[in-house]
Amino acid sequence: MQNNTLQQYKNAIRKKYELEKEGRYFDYLYKPSRGKLRDLCWLIFENNPTKEDLNVFSNLLGLDFDHSKKNKFKEKKDKFRPIETFFKGETDPSNIDAINMAAILVDFEPRPFKKFYENSKIGETKPVKRMEKAKAVFEKKNALKKEKAEKKSKRRNFFRDFKSMFF
Repeated sequence: MQNNTLQQYKNAIRKKYELEKEGRYFDYLYKPSRGKLRDLCWLIFENNPTKEDLNVFSNLLGLDFDHSKKNKFKEKKDKFRPIETFFKGETDPSNIDAINMAAILVDFEPRPFKKFYENSKIGETKPVKRMEKAKAVFEKKNALKKEKAEKKSKRRNFFRDFKSMFF
């Protein structure tokens, strides 16, 4: 199940990439390279990243985001290679931090994978609840039909009895 969900996460990120590469960050995403992705990453992280995004940054690059460490960050260009090849469709990365960074670069939500996975588990329970609700509505309708049928039969019996009294 988790493998299937991880694949769904990757597919969803790829779809979002296809939309985003024509959008705001066209220059960085249209023909992605390690350098362009690295620069896009810095641009995104300069603008108030979330705590979870900062964790992904730290896990993937091995350093905390700090505006004063841009030179150290620029040395980490090779860390973006799996993301570059993922966006180009050449490889299917297994490094969860690289996949999460790809999600950040295209602004995919829900991210990171843990959130996506939890949402998918909630999504699996929803159809069961919907089925139970539909079943309850169906049973209620059947009960109403039975009540109406009983009322009609009582009316018919009343009229039959009334008719038999005179005819």
